[in-house]
Amino acid sequence: MAATNPRQSGAAATARSERTQPVTQKITTFLWFDNNAEEAVKFYVSVFKNSKILNTARYTDVGPGPKGSVMTIDFELDGQRFTALNGGPQFKFTEAISLVVHCETQQEVDYYWEKLSEGGQQVECGWLKDKYGLFWQITPQILLDLLHDSDQEKLNRVMKAMMQMKKLDIEGLEKAAQER
Repeated sequence: MAATNPRQSGAAATARSERTQPVTQKITTFLWFDNNAEEAVKFYVSVFKNSKILNTARYTDVGPGPKGSVMTIDFELDGQRFTALNGGPQFKFTEAISLVVHCETQQEVDYYWEKLSEGGQQVECGWLKDKYGLFWQITPQILLDLLHDSDQEKLNRVMKAMMQMKKLDIEGLEKAAQER
């Protein structure tokens, strides 16, 4: 018997082929907002390059939200797919989950730090909470590289420097790594 791919059979395959944006990402982050998912998504799409809103689904007269109001929005941030839901006030974001923005330069760190922390809260060690309550880590790649260094003394110096920073500073991290 020939094996079939359940993702490509029957009505589901037909519905999927009719979409304007096929699902190519197996796991998607689903973000629960009270009632401002559309505002949040428009903000995030404005911050990240190569980003767009893909689809919007609205509540019907069955609810639970008001008929015609946004229920979910599928969107991409720099090619990474997300879904936002207007689900009501029952659940809030916490530090237990955050989105990491990998940065190559200090200019990138500064850009994302300023944009995403505006109206939110600058925490520490590269963490911030945006104005919608979602937590982000604005992380230079050099930090991730340094954290995997086998030199324990260097690692300790880098960690000590990082723990004293709010927004991460590449020059400060590199200086700590080079100190003897």
